Amino acid sequence: MADAKREIERKYESDDSGLPDLTGVGGVAAVLDKGLVELDATYYDTADQRLTAAALTLRRRTGGSDAGWHLKFPVEPGVRDEIRAPLSDTVPEEIAALARSRVRDAELVPLVRLRSARDVRHLVDADGTLLAEASVDAVTAERLEAPGGAAQWTEIEVELADDGDPAFLDLVEKRLRRAGVRPSKSPSKLARALEQTGGARHRKAKPAPPATAGDHVLAYLRAQRDVLVELDPAVRRDVPDSVHRMRVATRRARSTLRSFRSVLDRTVTDPVADELKWLAGELGVDRDQEVMAERLTADLDALPPDLVVGPVPARLASWAEARGGGAQAHLTGVLDSRRYLTLLDTLDALLADPPLRKAAGKKPEKVLAKAMDKDLATLSALVERAIGVPPGAERDVAVHEARKKAKRTRYAAEAATPALGKPAGFLTKAMKSLTTLLGDHQDSVMTRLTLRELSAVAHATGESTFTYGVLYGREEARAAQAEAELPGLWKEIRSGATG
Repeated sequence: MADAKREIERKYESDDSGLPDLTGVGGVAAVLDKGLVELDATYYDTADQRLTAAALTLRRRTGGSDAGWHLKFPVEPGVRDEIRAPLSDTVPEEIAALARSRVRDAELVPLVRLRSARDVRHLVDADGTLLAEASVDAVTAERLEAPGGAAQWTEIEVELADDGDPAFLDLVEKRLRRAGVRPSKSPSKLARALEQTGGARHRKAKPAPPATAGDHVLAYLRAQRDVLVELDPAVRRDVPDSVHRMRVATRRARSTLRSFRSVLDRTVTDPVADELKWLAGELGVDRDQEVMAERLTADLDALPPDLVVGPVPARLASWAEARGGGAQAHLTGVLDSRRYLTLLDTLDALLADPPLRKAAGKKPEKVLAKAMDKDLATLSALVERAIGVPPGAERDVAVHEARKKAKRTRYAAEAATPALGKPAGFLTKAMKSLTTLLGDHQDSVMTRLTLRELSAVAHATGESTFTYGVLYGREEARAAQAEAELPGLWKEIRSGATG
C-alpha cells in the first residue's frame, strides 16, 4: 500500500563540493556522521516525457532507508509530496493510477539511471532531536532510452525533518552561502541529468499575452483543463476539498463552452460540454452527500439538548455512513474509466486545434462583453420569475434554475475579466454573492427532503420525530429568509451592472 510524505528540501552546488560546519546554526548542537549510503535509482516516464513536463518524478530506488517506488508531486519551490510504495519489478498499480491523468495510455519506460554515493549528516539539537538531514551526493547519471548519454556531478542536499520549521532551512542557507555554497540551478537530480545528457524535451516557453477574444477564452479553458489533470491524483488520494475543486473546474470548463459559442463552434464543443456535465455529475455524488451530512450535523449540534429527542445523532451518522459508503471507490472507478480518459484527450485535442469561429479573431472587448451580457439577460429573466412565483415547489425550481445560470454567468465574467477589467470583475463578485444566496436556498430544499426521509424511517421504527420537525422548521425559515433577501440583492446587482 502506498503512503505519502511531505518532503521539504533544498539543493546546492559548491566548487569544492564540501559541507561547511553547521554547528550552532538555528539550534544545531551537533552534526552526526551517519556514514556513506549507496543509492541506485531508475527514473521512469513516457517516451515524450509527460511526467517531466509536469515536474513530476517517478523512480524505483534501492539502497537507503526508503527503498521502493517514489512518485513526487510539486507543491511549491523546494516542497514536494512523495508517494511511496514497496519495491517490485513493475510500477505498482497504486502509483500508476496517480500518474494516469498525465500518462493516459502511454507506456512508462526507464528514462535515466542515477547512482549516488551519499555522505549523510544529521543535524540535531541539544536534546538529540533531528532538525534536518544534510548530505553530499556524488552522482553518476546514465541515459537509458538513448544509450551513450552520461554525466557526473556533486551536490549538497538539506532536507527538513518531519514536522520541522521551514524557517530553519533559511538559517542553514545563510550559513551555506557564506561558505560559498550556492543554490542549485536544477530543481531535481532528474532535471539536471536530462539537461546534462541532452535529453530534456520540454522547455516551457512563456505564453504570449492573450490578444484576441479566442485567446482569452482558450486561456480560461486551458486553465480549467490543467486543474482537472492536476487534481486527479488528489481526488484518488481523498485529499480534503479536492473533489469539490475538481467539480468546479469541470463546471467552469463546461460553462466556457456554453457561454462563448460565438468564439468556439458549438457543433464541435457541444459533445464535449455534455461529457463535462457527466463528469460533474459523477463528482457531485460524493460532494452533495458530504455537504448534506455536514449541514445536518452542524444544525443538530446547535440545538439545545432538550430539543433532541430520541437517537437522532446515531440515525444521522448511520444515514451519512450508508449514503457515503463506497463513494471513494466509485470516484476512483470514474477516473479509471475509458470515458473519463477520453474526455481528457478530447480537451487536449480541442485546445491544440480549437474550432474557432470568425469572432475569435476579433478584439475581446466587444465579443466577450456581448457573451457576458447575453448570459446576464437570461439570468435576469430567471431571477424575475423566481421572485414573481408564489412560495412553494414552483418557486424552489425557479430559484434552482436561476442559481445554475448565475454560476454560468459568473464563470463567463471570470473568463472576461482579464480583457474587460472592472465591469467583469464586478459581475464576478456579484454572481458569487447571488449564487451563495441561491445555493443556501437550494441546500435548504434538499435538506428538507432528507429530513422527511429520516423522519419517515424514525416513525416506522417507533422513534420520536419531534427533532426532525424542529430542524425542518428551521430550514423552512432559512429558505424564506433567502427568498426575502433575493429582490434587494438582485436590484443592487442590476444597478451595479448597468451603472
